[in-house]
Amino acid sequence: MHMQVQDVMTTDVASVQAGTPFKDIAEVLIARAVSAVPVVDGDGRVLGVVSEADLLRKEEFREQYYREGYRPPLRARLRDRLGQESGARAKATGETAAELMTAPAVTVTAGTTAVAAARLMDEHGVKRLPVVDAEGRLRGVVSRHDLLKTFVRADGEIEREVRVEVLGRSLWVDTSRAGVHVHQGVVTLTGRVDRHSDARVAVRMTRRVSGVVDVVDHLEWEEDDSPAGKLP
Repeated sequence: MHMQVQDVMTTDVASVQAGTPFKDIAEVLIARAVSAVPVVDGDGRVLGVVSEADLLRKEEFREQYYREGYRPPLRARLRDRLGQESGARAKATGETAAELMTAPAVTVTAGTTAVAAARLMDEHGVKRLPVVDAEGRLRGVVSRHDLLKTFVRADGEIEREVRVEVLGRSLWVDTSRAGVHVHQGVVTLTGRVDRHSDARVAVRMTRRVSGVVDVVDHLEWEEDDSPAGKLP
């Protein structure tokens, strides 16, 4: 039920080789209007990712070491305090993708859920993830912008999935007794189901449907089979 990376990823992907020079990388980023590109080997396997930030470190350190009175930006000073200066300085002197890239790359497969991909982006502070096959070969790229597509499904499409897949096929609920209304991604469930547990599962499964922003639970039930309901 969760939308997968393969449903939203971009397959027309720009990439560079390990030996691609600095200026050529910059031209690819500008021409394709992207913030980062995967670095691949001769077999298309992803080695790392080189980003705008990786390229800009060269200018940052050039200013730091060649202009009198220059005070590095806060980001650079923090890296220095955290012991990351040597790595950043090495990138600043890099001339090829292999020397500039961040490795290993954080990647996903086409079957990764959009939710899991979003969590990976947040965890690693990146905006794009290379999509690879089982052998690590580049198959596409998924971006934050791509993941937003999961929230722009038509209300009618969401309603049909909740009614047919969640209530009908998964829970075997009599859909003539249950109502599903969707407005701007917010699903309101109404009507009656057989058991309290069915209502809880219906709400939980509806939240997992791609495009659902929130669920309003107005379901009622015939039998309260919850632990609290069984108490004498």
